[in-house]
Amino acid sequence: MTHATVEEHTVADHAAGPYSLTTGPDGALWFTLVHSGRIGRLVPGEEPTSHRLDPACGPTVIASGPDGALWFTEYRADRIGRITTDGVIDEFGVPGSGCGPFGIAAGPDGALWFTETAADRIGRITVDGSVTEFPLPVTGAFPSAITAGGDGGMWFTLNQADAIGRIGMDGAVTLHSLPTKEAAPVGIAAGPDGALWFTEIAAGQIGRITPDGRITEFPLPDRAARPHAVTVDGQGTAWFTEWGGNRVGTITPDGSVTVHDLPTPRSEPHGITVGPDGALWTALEIGTLAPVAPPDSTT
Repeated sequence: MTHATVEEHTVADHAAGPYSLTTGPDGALWFTLVHSGRIGRLVPGEEPTSHRLDPACGPTVIASGPDGALWFTEYRADRIGRITTDGVIDEFGVPGSGCGPFGIAAGPDGALWFTETAADRIGRITVDGSVTEFPLPVTGAFPSAITAGGDGGMWFTLNQADAIGRIGMDGAVTLHSLPTKEAAPVGIAAGPDGALWFTEIAAGQIGRITPDGRITEFPLPDRAARPHAVTVDGQGTAWFTEWGGNRVGTITPDGSVTVHDLPTPRSEPHGITVGPDGALWTALEIGTLAPVAPPDSTT
């Protein structure tokens, strides 16, 4: 275990809850403030700014869209939001109440795909706001994170079904059960080799699945670390947050794990992404964003 090189950037107060972040097309970090109902923007080295939403809407996951805007889910308001890089906001309702949209990612078809945690559906929204929904063949599965795979489909975690799913552009769904029961997968990200990495928050493991469904699981040194989000850097290394362990970790394609302590106790790391400066940035619920690099790194 090492101590990561971290300089925290305060972007909100402790109660605001930075949750998810992504690099926008404008070279800035965009992030959700889940508890205060805001979308934030940070250019490394500058002061943060934010844009107000309904304070109770619960903005959760944010992703860059194919239209040059940022798209995000409003978990508590059953809406999908869109914000331009100059701060113009549009919001689109998802049919049905209490569906709980959570994960969102751009697809290969020029639309955004999202999960509906409480409705057992995968949604698709075009850049003009038209929504289509696809039911999953399971109930109570709590679909969570979603990402585009290299095989032309969208891959997602089923947190309560202990499975990884894939949906094609035609709406066809395939599910892959995990070897570990009650693993509760959350984050998922695609690697350059076509495989996908995912976190098992309840099992303390990182998983890898190939496009043909072969699954490998890697136990973490601290099985109580509660790994949450995952992203993959340009070298094919997966980076993940340990929400319960106050750490950020890496895992290489051969399964070698390294974890780095964060300097502030109980900082609650959630989202993680490659920043515009090439560093790995994580959102800490204490109100900060932090670039994380291991010792002797040039990132």
